[in-house]
Amino acid sequence: MSLLVVGSVALDTVETPHGKAEETLGGSAVYFSLAASLFTEVKLAGVVGEDFPEEWKGLLGEKGIDTCGLEVRPGRTFRWSGRYEGDMNEATTLGVDLNVFGDYEGNLGEGLCGCEYVFLANGSPLLQRNVVRQMRNAKLVVCDTMNHWIETHREELDKVISELDGVVMNEGEARMYTGEMNLVAAGRILLERGVQFAVIKKGEHGALGATREEVFALPSVPLGQVKDPTGAGDSFGGAMMGYLADVGEHGHEALKTAVAYGCVVASFTVEDFSVRRLAAATREEVNERFRAYSGMLRLKDGD
Repeated sequence: MSLLVVGSVALDTVETPHGKAEETLGGSAVYFSLAASLFTEVKLAGVVGEDFPEEWKGLLGEKGIDTCGLEVRPGRTFRWSGRYEGDMNEATTLGVDLNVFGDYEGNLGEGLCGCEYVFLANGSPLLQRNVVRQMRNAKLVVCDTMNHWIETHREELDKVISELDGVVMNEGEARMYTGEMNLVAAGRILLERGVQFAVIKKGEHGALGATREEVFALPSVPLGQVKDPTGAGDSFGGAMMGYLADVGEHGHEALKTAVAYGCVVASFTVEDFSVRRLAAATREEVNERFRAYSGMLRLKDGD
């Protein structure tokens, strides 16, 4: 089924203990789209400046991502720079220049408003709510957010979440938004806001999902080395939504499998800088790693 993502397309500069990448392809909608394209057809809506390299547009096209909703405006593309140190669980942001993304309102063309599966990547709740209002045939609408919006646009974010089917947050954001330190309790509070499911990303510790049926937790894929965690959370969301759109359902069991695929695909992203490893991944590689991951989770009865 058709899957639309609305979010940022960026040029990132990232430094980790394993090296540095400058002015490389990034942005929440990009990581999401590349991950989701492993499962289904994806439409990307966002905005870039006139300086956005043609080679990056070509890469998205090669992966079958429909960029008809990617606007090109006079000015510079959104830029983010950050550094990871130590365990690399959290980036230190060194610079943010919203540029053309700062005025982006998410006014979609006619061909995008009929998508059945919609993901509102991290962005202003005003932008997210504007997109929700435009959708005509959506079966599943899910959003991501960040601490900045929780702190500065809480009322608008509340309104957005009340209109959605699902929400994705990292553990810090879930605690901040709900006021609950225990993530199981935080997941249940998010359900009380009206969504059908909540997914809490826990970085190297996997993810927690909450539905009306149960709260479940899945670990991350064990890796010997992580080079760059940038975009792992967005890749997780892309794989999760891509799988749900592919199977055409989002009940409890489907969601649990989707979260598992999210953990698997995110493990590819962190193996190299920017989108290099994610863009090179194939569905066959993903399925092979998923089988190994599933086998790791099987336990024998202790009796």
